[in-house]
Amino acid sequence: MKEDFRRFLIGEEQRLKLKSIENNKSRIVVVNTSKGDNNNCSSSLHEVLHDKAVMNLIKDTKAAMEIRAYKEFSDMVSSNSDQACYGAKSVEMAHELMAIETLLIMDDLFERAEIGTRHKYVGLVKSVKEAGGKAIVFSAKHVARVELATTGIATTLRFPMPDLDDGFVT
Repeated sequence: MKEDFRRFLIGEEQRLKLKSIENNKSRIVVVNTSKGDNNNCSSSLHEVLHDKAVMNLIKDTKAAMEIRAYKEFSDMVSSNSDQACYGAKSVEMAHELMAIETLLIMDDLFERAEIGTRHKYVGLVKSVKEAGGKAIVFSAKHVARVELATTGIATTLRFPMPDLDDGFVT
């Protein structure tokens, strides 16, 4: 269906001589989506994040770095879930074991009313960086919010930790 739409759009661009579409053909990414369908929305987001044309357009921006980090996380979840985790408890356990390679955290965790919670997350970001890891703070407006919104925090790990999500590590 998306290819049919692309052909229609290009046909209309030629028929109506729409310069804005003609000048931006390489920037147009068409994905399948269905309003209200979370699985399809995640699939569409995944499709955009893996599109080479999109990444080439934004390769030198902070957004591209964030997208690459999120892509690495989602790829790790798919290919080697023992080397990724999400949720405050799992991330804290991984941090205690110095296992965090890249921390992904939503900025709204820093805006919580409880000062102790804010300090905890600020300290976590600082500590991850001091330990040689990367910490990426995502805006609540970032495209990754769809996936990170449930926990607000996730990480890729330096090494596999299969029992981390169970609350214990062997």
